[in-house]
Amino acid sequence: MDINLSQIDEILSTARSVRRKLDFDRPVERQVLFDCINVAVQAPTGLGGESWRFIVVDDTAQKGAIAGLYREVLLELMAARNLPLKPSHKALITHLHRIPAMIFVCVDGQPPAEASGGQLGFYGSILPAAWSLMLALRARNIGATWTSLLAARQAEVARILAMPAGTMQTVMLPVGYTKGATLRRADRLPAEQVTFFNRWGNQPDT
Repeated sequence: MDINLSQIDEILSTARSVRRKLDFDRPVERQVLFDCINVAVQAPTGLGGESWRFIVVDDTAQKGAIAGLYREVLLELMAARNLPLKPSHKALITHLHRIPAMIFVCVDGQPPAEASGGQLGFYGSILPAAWSLMLALRARNIGATWTSLLAARQAEVARILAMPAGTMQTVMLPVGYTKGATLRRADRLPAEQVTFFNRWGNQPDT
């Protein structure tokens, strides 16, 4: 099978959160969403197996309720940290109710009480699917924003989405077709500066 590595690397390297330059008037077709979710469910899993569930919200009233809750959580968080809102965050909370669709990546189950290993395995079985979903959307010129702020409001979101007891939402992706957005590689430290061999701190000459 011929694989175009440059195209794959480009998608992986430019999957940015898109909060502006989205087409709020163009719906994201449900079949396209199914196609992307079919990619997402091929993600690796741990002990949880196929415990993922996806809730797509395109109802106007529900989007409005979620947007209001999101705004509240974000403003509380920034006030607690004494930080100003970035222009991109202002754009998101201003237009979130207009987003064509919101995708909640949910899990059927609850994280174990024990710390570290058990919780890593639990979330490690759901977050790869969320990331694969974001990449599949990116490949189709659909912008998304990776946000987990609403995970702090499980009960309120569960009421809006009629989620059953014993399930939880992890990541929410507001999605819409991009409209003139230019997605570039971020300014990150190179691999040579963040990679060690055999023991911590060992960075041999390459």
